[in-house]
Amino acid sequence: MPRPIVATIHLDAMKHNLARAQACAPQSRVWGVVKANAYGHGLERALRGFAAADGLALVEIEHAVRLREMGWSKPILLLEGFFEPADLVTMAAFDFNGAVHTIEQIEMLEAARLPARLDLHLKMNTGMNRLGFTPAEFAQAHARLRAIPVVGEIALMTHFANADQPQTAYLPIEEQIRRFRSGAQNLPGACSLSNSAAVLRQGELKDALLSHWVRPGIMLYGATPSERSALDFDLRPSMTLSSAIIGRQTVAAGAGVGYGSCFRAEQAMQVGIVACGYADGYPRHAPPGTPVLVDGVKTRLIGRVSMDMMMVDLTPVPTAHVGSAVTLWGQGLPIDDVAQAASTIGYELMCALAPRVLVLED
Repeated sequence: MPRPIVATIHLDAMKHNLARAQACAPQSRVWGVVKANAYGHGLERALRGFAAADGLALVEIEHAVRLREMGWSKPILLLEGFFEPADLVTMAAFDFNGAVHTIEQIEMLEAARLPARLDLHLKMNTGMNRLGFTPAEFAQAHARLRAIPVVGEIALMTHFANADQPQTAYLPIEEQIRRFRSGAQNLPGACSLSNSAAVLRQGELKDALLSHWVRPGIMLYGATPSERSALDFDLRPSMTLSSAIIGRQTVAAGAGVGYGSCFRAEQAMQVGIVACGYADGYPRHAPPGTPVLVDGVKTRLIGRVSMDMMMVDLTPVPTAHVGSAVTLWGQGLPIDDVAQAASTIGYELMCALAPRVLVLED
């Protein structure tokens, strides 16, 4: 019998969350972002959960090939583009779109001899300072691409740094939009602007955010980049990580729990041992107090997370026993609540799911 830790993927939630993205940006086509093995959910499940997307976007060219082999016939976008000339051959063979964000990529395209033209997304750096041409460089890069025989359609894209922070004084989304409009002025091509945070603000920013394509990622998996909860946006958790109590201990007042005895019981208490640890993908740095559900009742993590186990306070659940159900995140316990307690983000928790965790779907 395998250990009781299971990640359950909720395909209906994935479909629902995609529909929410489409409803937020009804005049745009949607790239469903499936990088990092669909945020830990699996490409095969993403293919079914996001079947209604207009295209899929990711960074791993080998995973893009898998999507084609599994039957995805709609557009695929490589968000980081290509890294060597051989990638261009693969892109042409499988009809991939690719981002262009450096002069070196343009030089590779100028030297390429391909059997098909490539549709590309030219990326502008509007303040994220990660990838892309500056607004002042953008038109020249666009002209250079247009002169290359193997280049087909050129879309115009950027990425927002602070779309989830409406009140930020430094680099608000409105300033990035202004820079994008200035740098892309009079250039032909579809525009691709919004990540999840911006998609969720489409109704607020209206025409300023209007674009031909949007690129939702984390919202498709039922988490939010915003300080507001996923429930506020009618998003449903797409992954539930669950386990079970595999042991109980009665701990005396003043006794320590776990490695380093970093938790000391203030009074006699019942402690539940859960089959989940950092080797399963649960964050080792999650502190005492991180929320956990036992038999549907909210309680807390105590002690230090170890490789295969963690300990929880059974005081709120006196009837808990060996075999009691434990929810680490997901349905009934938003992943964002766990992430916030552990000083991280839901993205990292999903993507860190370890291969030894049994993955099922409902």
